[in-house]
Amino acid sequence: MADSWNSPDKFNREAKAWDNNPGRKALAEAVAKAIIVTAKPDNTMHALEIGCGTGLVTMEIAPLVNSISAIDTSTQMLAVLEEKISRSGITNVKTTCTDLLSPSGSSAGEKDFALIYSSMTLHHIDDTRGFLNRLSTLLSPGGMIALADLDLEEGFFHDDPIEKVHHGFERKELTAMLESAGVQGAMFETIYVFDKVNRTGERSSYPVFLVTATKAMH
Repeated sequence: MADSWNSPDKFNREAKAWDNNPGRKALAEAVAKAIIVTAKPDNTMHALEIGCGTGLVTMEIAPLVNSISAIDTSTQMLAVLEEKISRSGITNVKTTCTDLLSPSGSSAGEKDFALIYSSMTLHHIDDTRGFLNRLSTLLSPGGMIALADLDLEEGFFHDDPIEKVHHGFERKELTAMLESAGVQGAMFETIYVFDKVNRTGERSSYPVFLVTATKAMH
């Protein structure tokens, strides 16, 4: 069933306590820092964030760019982010509850973004190739995609064995998919490592990469 992928139910349930996990905060800091270094966000940029969740990365990037369209499929995650936005006085973030790959998937009101980024979202999306193609259509010429996600892992990173996810990504394979979507020059950097006891009870290391790639100017 298509809707068992990227199901908002789990995220709706976990939204209120989401930020209490110190590993999540540390990861978000690492992702935001890596995006800032590689994509060099500036105040001319309109950015699109896919799977923004509670906005742990959003709130780091927002002060640096012209605007962010922050989208997610979980209304409860977005509610947490909206509360942060109103408390902070940030005025350049617009949230939208949508799934880009659904027939009604909105592009969050913009057609071309200079920066499209996500953190730990890609492995929740069934059709990786279709998703990257969709992102490419929303990227302005010369614009950059910056995606943080897991390297290929043995399948035990997620605690729920029936949760529909990709078990990370093989870098060469992802590079080929990005190239066929029209974004080139993929560069990978390991930006974070989860050190955790997985669901088999083993302690394992799970590296997280940031891949950046750019859409051709013509």
